[in-house]
Amino acid sequence: MEPVWSVGLMTGTVLDGNIDVALLRTDGERVAEFGAWRLAPYPGWIRNLLEETLIQARTWAFAGPDPEIFAVAELAITQAQSAAVRALVAEAGLRMDQIGAVGFHGQTVLHRAPQPGRPGQTRQLGCGARMARLLGVPVVHDFRSADMAAGGQGAPLSAAYHRALLQGAGTAGDTAVLNLGGVANVTWWDGADGLVAFDTGPANAPLNDWIKAQGLGEMDRDGALARSGRVDEARLARLLHHPYLAAPWPKSLDRFDFTAAMAEGLSPADGAATLTAFTAAAVGRGLDLLPRRPRRLVVCGGGRRNPAIMQALRDRAGVEAVAAEELGWRGDAVEAECFAFLAVRSLRGLPISFPTTTGAPRPLPGGRIAR
Repeated sequence: MEPVWSVGLMTGTVLDGNIDVALLRTDGERVAEFGAWRLAPYPGWIRNLLEETLIQARTWAFAGPDPEIFAVAELAITQAQSAAVRALVAEAGLRMDQIGAVGFHGQTVLHRAPQPGRPGQTRQLGCGARMARLLGVPVVHDFRSADMAAGGQGAPLSAAYHRALLQGAGTAGDTAVLNLGGVANVTWWDGADGLVAFDTGPANAPLNDWIKAQGLGEMDRDGALARSGRVDEARLARLLHHPYLAAPWPKSLDRFDFTAAMAEGLSPADGAATLTAFTAAAVGRGLDLLPRRPRRLVVCGGGRRNPAIMQALRDRAGVEAVAAEELGWRGDAVEAECFAFLAVRSLRGLPISFPTTTGAPRPLPGGRIAR
């Protein structure tokens, strides 16, 4: 297949108020060209709507009928993200009929990994059929359900794209990719058939929630609060005994599996320092589980902008941590690019999840196609 232009969309559970939207020219196996990308801010009312939606989703917990807010949020998400696609395509000097696919992840409102005797469940809001009608191009959506129906974790789905990036950079084995969004996930590739990915623990979500709860803004900008505080080492040691950290992969997390409550009773600065240290130390525990421990992490996602987290990765995970830009990648665009890439793989019927990434019983295609 000749490479085609594809648009990827992502809005993470950290709720930073942006739609990540990126163009990628790809055949679903390699990256032929990086296109335009942007962070398209949601209007404030949609951001507030999504925050309330996540609250109601936790109460709902997959039991009973959908909360009414789901339909309201789904319509708002679909229309806003469709507009973001049109704007980016126009900005790039392209027409919609030059776009081969759109990868529409939707907004995750709840994710529950499978447990013995209990199948996993996941829910993303977003109507692929409506977006396809609005844009007039194939839209690939609902990327996780097929994997979970087959017994997989449904996450992380970034491994195939991270492998393509590592392949393009000519690096593997001793270099892994770490994404720091609401949750942290790592991808390791040995340069051949060995591909491993899993969620290591929390990333920005508990820290951001802690900052908001203290009335200090939306995030620990530049890691300033964490760097002014002291890590509660005794508490950190207790947190590191959480059974998830020692559990073998494949494994995945919901945004609320680790919360800001881990810092309860600490000062704002000490809480930020302790949560930051835990994120990094949990990554280190995850690296210990890999077939070969990498010496370097290429870090993408919003967490790479936090110098306190990046320094903690060096100090507490025992690994060199470099921002994605050092390899010529766009650290804020990687997740959106990923779903542009996966959309093309889905059109081709190629697998997007694997036994060593999500725990699927075999390499599985995924994503529903709306035309």
